[in-house]
Amino acid sequence: MTTAIPSAIDPIEMTVADVQAAFARGATAEALTRAFLDRIARYNPRYVAVITMNPNALREAHEIDRRRAAGEVLGPLAGVPVVVKDTMDMAGLPSTGGWRMLSARAGGVDLIPATDSPVVARMRSAGAVILGKTNVPVLSASGSHADDSWAGATLNAADPGRKPGGSSAGTATAVAASMAVLGLAEETGGSIQNPAAAQELVGVKPSFGLVPNAGVMPLAGSTRDVVGPIARCVRDAALTLDVLAGFSPEDPKTVAGIGHRPRAGYAAGLDAAALRGRRLGLYGPGWRRQPLSPEMAAAYRRAIGELAARGAVLVEDPFAGSGFADIARPLPTADGYDPRGSEGLPYDLDRYLKQLGPDAAIRSFDAFRAAVAAEDPFGPDGVLSDIADLPALRASLADPLAPPDLSEFLAAKEAYLAIFAEVMTRERLDGLVFPQMRAELPLAGSAGVIETTAVSEINIAGLPGVTVPAGRTASDAPFGLIFIGTMWSEAALLSFAFDHESATRHRRPPTLGA
Repeated sequence: MTTAIPSAIDPIEMTVADVQAAFARGATAEALTRAFLDRIARYNPRYVAVITMNPNALREAHEIDRRRAAGEVLGPLAGVPVVVKDTMDMAGLPSTGGWRMLSARAGGVDLIPATDSPVVARMRSAGAVILGKTNVPVLSASGSHADDSWAGATLNAADPGRKPGGSSAGTATAVAASMAVLGLAEETGGSIQNPAAAQELVGVKPSFGLVPNAGVMPLAGSTRDVVGPIARCVRDAALTLDVLAGFSPEDPKTVAGIGHRPRAGYAAGLDAAALRGRRLGLYGPGWRRQPLSPEMAAAYRRAIGELAARGAVLVEDPFAGSGFADIARPLPTADGYDPRGSEGLPYDLDRYLKQLGPDAAIRSFDAFRAAVAAEDPFGPDGVLSDIADLPALRASLADPLAPPDLSEFLAAKEAYLAIFAEVMTRERLDGLVFPQMRAELPLAGSAGVIETTAVSEINIAGLPGVTVPAGRTASDAPFGLIFIGTMWSEAALLSFAFDHESATRHRRPPTLGA
């Protein structure tokens, strides 16, 4: 039976500011949570965004209300309904990796973590009400869809006839469909930026080391994986990054980010005139030799005009002649994915499994391979067969406890960062702005993949990127921009996106079908 929702609460396109305003009018976190749970009950059977519900969501919302009534100081996201990607540990709930072999509901074995991952713990500490965990493709191995998940295929809420983006497909769909206000996503190679751009959302792929990724099922946990927010507006993404960013003793890599966060926070520094006078580099063959499709080129030209109208100075192909485009070693696939950095997956996965807790069903990489032997993901037909061809990964498969040989990844990372720094300085650039995709978003159910402009360059280099909706293409496919900058430049990139968003208001609320 559907619970009646007070008229003061309208969950559609609700922002954090809207949530806070509703509370100021007397709404409760419990009523707000019920409103979003009702939307999930109505729309999730078709869109398959949320795959594991948090059975304690209403109780946790009620506790927020009790604390508010008692006059306690609450966190910045108190009572805000959110979702988190399936691969992020949430104590007591399964992390399935979208794979039937790791889901008891699909006949496999559940991985039940004993503790929250640091990012989930930080969202709880900020007062967020976590509604549930969201769908992903098997082992997050696709950047285009979640069609092979044990839970079913996730649909694109912005355009159900097109792919939703992956691997954080469920998070993007839940946020785009207003099944949650905010969502947590994770990227190894496009898994934040792809679904955000595909569903007209804001996504933040942070600098590597800014946000802890311990307690998150890895693909390249020690080299590339990052956790970031997906939201419907820039301010909400910035507020979430304020919560997520910072050192965690559970993830020593985050020591690199100390001293690089803005003192007042990312949201406090948003500037609707940030683009004025800023020099931004444009996409061209100096960055990557793969051209834009005619349709994307036309949409990009329109976006460039909008940026110029805001006072930005646009610099054509600043990487021409730099050698940047020569660094890539892409797989022979249409999206040109470069897998370097995944050589340590067995090593990273072993460490991840060991921290699940003493009662976990699988606690080592060897036990994992034994449990999934019927569908070996590294085998010739496995979802990870492409990266399994990396010589260093084969060596890691043979000895997952030995630190992996990352020499090729490190050489590429160093080369990318050196040329990037040289070009940014020589051209006096404040950032880059590219179309997030090189070709229009593929149709759902097709063999097409999302063809990108900045995957895997910024993932190997560890650079940040912020996606923002930028309208539609001539064929009415979602079109998004990605702002890219130097390490730790998230505050500036968010402000550029905020300026663009404030001036254009391109995001269109979707019309859903139950």
